[in-house]
Amino acid sequence: MIFGRTERGTSPVEPVTLKILVAGGFGVGKTTLVGAVSEIRPLRTEELLTEAGRPVDDTSGVEGKHTTTVAMDFGRITLREDLVLYLFGTPGQERFWFMWDELSEGALGAVVLADTRRLEDCFAAVDYFERRGIPFLVAVNCFEGAARYPDEAVRQALDLDDGVPVLLCDARERESVKEVLVGVVQHAMDQAADRRQAALR
Repeated sequence: MIFGRTERGTSPVEPVTLKILVAGGFGVGKTTLVGAVSEIRPLRTEELLTEAGRPVDDTSGVEGKHTTTVAMDFGRITLREDLVLYLFGTPGQERFWFMWDELSEGALGAVVLADTRRLEDCFAAVDYFERRGIPFLVAVNCFEGAARYPDEAVRQALDLDDGVPVLLCDARERESVKEVLVGVVQHAMDQAADRRQAALR
């Protein structure tokens, strides 16, 4: 490639960029997930937990957590030469949910990260994406010491539609996270194809 052009004189491929949200409860691993897969140094907006926040920050089950995301996490991953994903991790605490509308603008789809020890913490994210018609899947972050449940048990506990994928993942492992992101893109593409088919009937 010479001065941004290939030797044959054709322009380099201009990649398609897609926006994916990563949502879920407080301390579920959203920042870890974005950091595990991002090819750039992730932008993080974490602040230390304080005594003032103790009455509103439920740290039960995540007692070792000392920081919280107050705006968003941002990362980027190139899946193919012509396909780049931008990842936006949403803040997990209720008092920061007003930011979700801004972050979800133009999103192709979303990952709802779940912890089986505190499954109820992701109800709000599931409800948010269902109400807005944003394709999403549930990725169960397999924490050490947490019980493993079949996909169908998680689906029933969260009252998910049959079409919503449920995957197991390790938010610390790059390859595991990549599988989740590929799953979101595929699910969003399938839903778009279904809508086109329905419009033609």
